[in-house]
Amino acid sequence: MGAVCVGLVIALGLSTSAHAAPAAPGDIESQIDAAWARLEPLIEQHNNVKAQLADNQAKAAQLADQIRPLALQVDIARGRVSTISAQAYKSGQASAFTALLVSSKPTSLADQLSLLDAVAKGQQDSVADAARLKSQYDAQKKPLDELVKKLSAQEAELAQQEKSINDQIAQYNQMRLAAFGTTASPGNPRLGPCPVSYDGSPGAKAARFACGKIGSPYVFGAVGPNVFDCSGLTMWAWSQATGGAVSLYHYTVTQFNETKRVTRDQLRPGDLIFYGSDIHHVAMYVGNNWMVNAPHSGDVVRMAPVDEMPIAGYGRPG
Repeated sequence: MGAVCVGLVIALGLSTSAHAAPAAPGDIESQIDAAWARLEPLIEQHNNVKAQLADNQAKAAQLADQIRPLALQVDIARGRVSTISAQAYKSGQASAFTALLVSSKPTSLADQLSLLDAVAKGQQDSVADAARLKSQYDAQKKPLDELVKKLSAQEAELAQQEKSINDQIAQYNQMRLAAFGTTASPGNPRLGPCPVSYDGSPGAKAARFACGKIGSPYVFGAVGPNVFDCSGLTMWAWSQATGGAVSLYHYTVTQFNETKRVTRDQLRPGDLIFYGSDIHHVAMYVGNNWMVNAPHSGDVVRMAPVDEMPIAGYGRPG
C-alpha cells in the first residue's frame, strides 16, 4: 500500500509540473481525470478498512459486554473460596473435627462425619466452580485481546494512509486550481429536474435524497449529512429513504456485490451505477440517462450524464 501511495504522489507531482500552463483546458482536465482515477481506488480501499475497523470495534465491545457478567461470577466464586479457606485456616481441619466429636448436640458419629464430608465437598465444589468459570473467561478473553491488538495495528496503518491520501488530494486540488482557478468542475451542478420522475418507491426516495444534496462538498471518507464521498452519498441516500432498512457498506466494491444486477434498459431512479474496471466509483441514477454523484475532492455533489465514465455495471439496492 505504501508503494502505491508513493507512486501516486510522484505521478501527481509529475502531472502538475508537466502541465503547469496547458494550452487547452481539455488537456489538463484529462490529466486531472486520469490522476483521480488512480487516486480514487486508494480512497475507496481506505473506506473499506475504516468500515472493517468499525465492525471489529463493535464486535469487541459486544464481546466485552458478554464477558463482564462472567468475570463477576468468577470474582464471586473466588470470594467464596477465599472465605472457606480463611475459615479452614483459622479453625484447622483437626480442630473442626474435634469440635464436632466433643459437642453434645450431634446425635451420632455418622452425622458428625457426614457434616465434615459436606463441608469438604462444598469447598471442593467452590474451587472447581471458580476454576471452570475462570477457564471460560480466559477462553473468551484471549480472542478479544488478539482482536484489540489487531485493531491497534489497523489504527496505526489508517493514520499513515490518511496522511498520504491527504497529501495526494492537496496536489490534486492544486492541479485543478492551476487549470481553472477553482477546484470544482466547470458548470452548474444541477442540470435539470432531479430526480427526473418520482413515483414514491424506495428508489425514487433515495434519488430524491441524493438530489437534495447537490452542491454539497466532496470529502473523502464522509457519509453525510452535509459532506460526502461517492459511496458515502449512495449509502446515506438509501439509508435515509428506507429508515435504515437498506444499509449499504461504505465501499464501492461491496456495494456492487450487495446489490442486485440490472441492465441498462432496466434502470430506474435510485439504482446504482458503478464505474471503472476495479469498481472505484459509484453514482445514483436519477432518470433520463442522468446520474448524481460526488465526483472528486474539491468538487461538489452534482448531476452528470450516465456515460461520463466507463461503466462497470448497474445495481439495485434492497
